[in-house]
Amino acid sequence: MKRIVYRELEGNVGVYGLILLMGAFVLAGAGSFYYMEHFGHIVTGMNNQIVWGLPHVFAIFLIVAASGALNVASIGSVFGKTAYKPMARMSGLLAVALLLGGLSVLVLDLGRPDRLIVAMTSYNFKSIFAWNILLYNGFMVIVGVYLYLQMERNVPKALLKSVGLFAFIWRLLLTTGTGSIFGWLIAREAYDSALMAPMFIAMSLSFGLAIFILVALTVNGLTNRPFGGALLARFGKLLAIFAAVVLYFTLAQHLTSLYATEHHTYERFILLDGGIYTQLFWFGHILIGNIAPIFLLLHPTMGKKRPAIVLSALMIIAGGFAQVYVIVIGGQAFPLMLFPGYEVQSSLMDGQIGQYAPSLPELMLGLGGVAIAIALTIVGMKVFKIVPKSLADSAVDPHHSAAK
Repeated sequence: MKRIVYRELEGNVGVYGLILLMGAFVLAGAGSFYYMEHFGHIVTGMNNQIVWGLPHVFAIFLIVAASGALNVASIGSVFGKTAYKPMARMSGLLAVALLLGGLSVLVLDLGRPDRLIVAMTSYNFKSIFAWNILLYNGFMVIVGVYLYLQMERNVPKALLKSVGLFAFIWRLLLTTGTGSIFGWLIAREAYDSALMAPMFIAMSLSFGLAIFILVALTVNGLTNRPFGGALLARFGKLLAIFAAVVLYFTLAQHLTSLYATEHHTYERFILLDGGIYTQLFWFGHILIGNIAPIFLLLHPTMGKKRPAIVLSALMIIAGGFAQVYVIVIGGQAFPLMLFPGYEVQSSLMDGQIGQYAPSLPELMLGLGGVAIAIALTIVGMKVFKIVPKSLADSAVDPHHSAAK
């Protein structure tokens, strides 16, 4: 394999245009935060039943994807796959940027972001939310050190591999913690499942790799850097495997719930009678987010073509948003079972399906978090030597020339 040369991202019309576009979305998100902060959450679609709205969907998606985006670096340094090593720096930078984007939305959607200081100084170690604060901060520090060691010269390979392994284990803990937020909420029928943690790990692998593929192709396209077809096809096969794992855990989760009589009402709500949530589950998550991309990526001819891989990545991201929306919003919309076996009715809408319609400020705040992640990635690539000069097959794969 040729020696990989890293360069800062060159400034051109496309790069500066992308930065300006992301800046506009960041400003729109800041304006939405101010509007919601000034008038209160009454201007959003959230209410006493749906307290986690669309911004939380964006935040959780970005946080989960951040863990998966680091997987490319882990495959190269921890598992020794040579072809992935040149993209390790890009992988680490994108992981930190996605996490910061997701946390920005999360903090700004609290209603009182200044209260975060209390959470940071007074830890309740019985709360999974407190655990996640440590996991998120630890992830950024560990990946930051991992990035520094990759860019520093004369670093022992054993040290780099050890730090990479530690980062890999930490990202598994991070995603387990995020999934456990839902899995340990036993009061909600939609969340009470030990399968939430492994399913979130599978989701992170799929979402993170899909985003990485799109970012890598966009960056290389804007700067006219080559991206090998064989390398991209390898990414496509890996993405298909991750999507299949997500589909497996989704099936396992719902079959487990269907086996327990107490969850039959909720399963009927999501799978048959849930309206928008049922549609998002079957058409968004299952069909668009998993079955269609798996078929495209594993097709003997289409699976090797760049447009099919890009389309599959886009569908997995869209299906991922649908899946997180069903989990977060659909899980809250289904009424709490305060007294199992009895029907509860009151003026407080007990026992009724929660109504929720996302508002424009919520959407713009969520898109602002996405823009923060993309802007941080692009700026980081311009400041540091992150992007390989070439990702051609002959440059990253030592067996490519021999195969030819």
